[in-house]
Amino acid sequence: MIQSIKKSMVVLFLVAAFISCNQGPTLQTYYVDNELKPGFASFDVPTSFIDVEHVEMTDEQREAYNSVDKLNVLTYIEENTDLAEYKIELENVKTILKNPKYDELMRGGNSKDGKFVVKFLGDVDSIDELIIFGNANNKGFMIARILGDNMNAGELMSLQSVLKDANFEDTNLSGLTDFFK
Repeated sequence: MIQSIKKSMVVLFLVAAFISCNQGPTLQTYYVDNELKPGFASFDVPTSFIDVEHVEMTDEQREAYNSVDKLNVLTYIEENTDLAEYKIELENVKTILKNPKYDELMRGGNSKDGKFVVKFLGDVDSIDELIIFGNANNKGFMIARILGDNMNAGELMSLQSVLKDANFEDTNLSGLTDFFK
């Protein structure tokens, strides 16, 4: 009896290990694996860190702002690293984002200056995670994960005008806002 329980536990452990190994890399694991490596910089920002107190918002924009809990950012600066390593890391992120679980919302940019893509996890009306991935030629790349509860794609996109008027000067984010200029 004890032998069959042991065998069952081993089989259960192997099945769980096999399933978790086949999940492939995720942005979360990519963040954790790379945040302390040379060339990378990461930070978490609660929404309260962005000063929108003096910014006029519509009810839709206020609801979108309140649905966001925090922002996780990971950057990789090309000038601080070897070009071959940069290209490998860029391809690693692109491969992760090709996973069909990440739905595309929009993309833009050009081959001269750089490109960006906005993807999400969840439903358009109830987003769990919004991902903004951009690479600026001769600068590097940035991945921003916007985490929250029941975020709505349309409402989140309406925040773009609010962020233009938000005060970043007194925060550590002021350098980030210039990253893709």
